Amino acid sequence: MKHVETRHFADPQVAARKLLELAAGVEPVNGRIHIEKINAPFLSRNGCKATGPEFGTGIQHAVERGWLELHESGTFVRLNQG
Repeated sequence: MKHVETRHFADPQVAARKLLELAAGVEPVNGRIHIEKINAPFLSRNGCKATGPEFGTGIQHAVERGWLELHESGTFVRLNQG
């Protein structure tokens, strides 16, 4: 029998907060943070080891809460002040 380990970032709130932490550590270019700058460390085996769906729900949660602004193209985000 395989043991299933709990996915820390399955909780959208936890994933969103980690994405905010990663975004805050990136130097924006013209106020923009390119999505791959937070996507890569979030999904990396050497980083957070999260999954694509966890990334998606984390971004969605952060946008819904007003923490991040996601450009309609999906290529960059902006940190909202507050």
